[in-house]
Amino acid sequence: MVRKLEGKVALVSGAGRGIGRCIALKLADEGARVVVNDLDAGPAESVVTEIREAGGAAVTCVGSVTADDFAERFVKTALERFGGIDIIVNNAGYTWDNVIQKMSDEQWDAIVDCHLKAPFRILRAAQPYFREASKAEAEAGKEVFRKVVNISSISGTQGNAGQVNYASAKAGLMGMTKSLAKEWGRLRVNVNCVAFGAIDTRLTQSTTEEKTVSVEGREIKVGVHPDRIAAAGRDTPLGRFGTPEEAAGSVYLFCIPESNYVTGQTLICGGGRGGF
Repeated sequence: MVRKLEGKVALVSGAGRGIGRCIALKLADEGARVVVNDLDAGPAESVVTEIREAGGAAVTCVGSVTADDFAERFVKTALERFGGIDIIVNNAGYTWDNVIQKMSDEQWDAIVDCHLKAPFRILRAAQPYFREASKAEAEAGKEVFRKVVNISSISGTQGNAGQVNYASAKAGLMGMTKSLAKEWGRLRVNVNCVAFGAIDTRLTQSTTEEKTVSVEGREIKVGVHPDRIAAAGRDTPLGRFGTPEEAAGSVYLFCIPESNYVTGQTLICGGGRGGF
């Protein structure tokens, strides 16, 4: 069986858990060699082990996507270990919610830096490689397409109370997608975006308790009250939250050759919610 991403090199940020993990596993299963990023070494190494045990190739690039040196290190890892870059998935992120009158500058900056500035830096760092590779391929009479998939949210497409920081960053990421699709068309880089609706991850787990996860020394509330989950299910035409595997599938659609003539688009993966 011919795998659609055989020989490709993919960078996936935030790939140690949840949706990012499933994206990395899906791309690897289709033949891509994957650079797995996570804030924590343990989850990243676990995903690399899964990929290798299944016969694939993967390496880690551990650290915060907001670190000043991260973008160059992420790109350098792919070039030094696998010799190129074909796919970049900007997935890393989390939410830190509050209504605007209670939201601090720290909350605003942390979320915008993670969801908007970090993808900008990663793509900026990758541009020289894209430019030189495209030039060499054009001179050889070849047309090779590369893929960028930015991860947004229906909070970015339609807003969400209590998430002015997150919604603003995710809306900005869609603007970045459209702009780079125009800049990079000549380089044969497809730049698209997937906006997730309600996906079942550790951040949206059903709970009536106060739960937190640690993100760069901050304790961030996670979990959703069962009543809100039930309401979201009723508001979703498909009647439930999506799975991380389904979310990964929507990203995969933008990574395969069949999407070579699709760029600058936002696909809503929300079970019908936020898409009509």
